[in-house]
Amino acid sequence: MLTINVTSVFVDDQAKALAFYTDVLGFVKKTDVPAGGARWLTVVSPAAPDGVELLLEPDGHPAAKPFKEALVSDGIPFTSFAVEDVQAEYERLTAAGVRFVQEPTDLGPVVTAVFDDTCGNLIQIASEKG
Repeated sequence: MLTINVTSVFVDDQAKALAFYTDVLGFVKKTDVPAGGARWLTVVSPAAPDGVELLLEPDGHPAAKPFKEALVSDGIPFTSFAVEDVQAEYERLTAAGVRFVQEPTDLGPVVTAVFDDTCGNLIQIASEKG
């Protein structure tokens, strides 16, 4: 059976991304090793330290930046993170200075909100309604 162990988000600056994803969002650094001119740099949820790792991947490939820019231009999140309560997380992150491009929105079975990760991406948070 296949499982997902690493997924990635393209970032324009790994150090800035690490600070945002850990200090602001609350993820924990899992792996940080040199990888050529960059680093293999992953973060995990503190609720699942042995779970799926998020690779903060440099956007140096020529296709990465236009891809990211097109998604942002169209308002499409690069990825989505699950939260227990979108409204509460929205309030916590807004207080921490995070800029949301979509406030909490009820979409029937889920509530979502979308923020700018400061590294060139829009990120969605979502919670299922119970």
